[in-house]
Amino acid sequence: MKRINLTKKDLINSIYMQIGFSKKISESLLEDVLNTIIDNLKTNKKIKISKFGTFSIRSKKKRIGRNPLTKENKVISDRNVVLFKPSKEFKDLVNSTKDE
Repeated sequence: MKRINLTKKDLINSIYMQIGFSKKISESLLEDVLNTIIDNLKTNKKIKISKFGTFSIRSKKKRIGRNPLTKENKVISDRNVVLFKPSKEFKDLVNSTKDE
């Protein structure tokens, strides 16, 4: 299966075509939505979007990793990772066999 990337520009064009806002307003709208999600995730460590899914942050401790090419050991620093768990409705939509 070929990997297809969905870019911000694609989303902006979709908003522009479906809603009719100017591309500048569509871009501003998308940026505002994404920034709201990011800001809430940073503040609350978890954000649930109904009928879509839940984003959460998990802390990972530092550990020893190995470069598979050089076999060199390296310390991977502690960091936060973002997890996404899709909602039941989202999973059902993805697995739906008919277009509605």
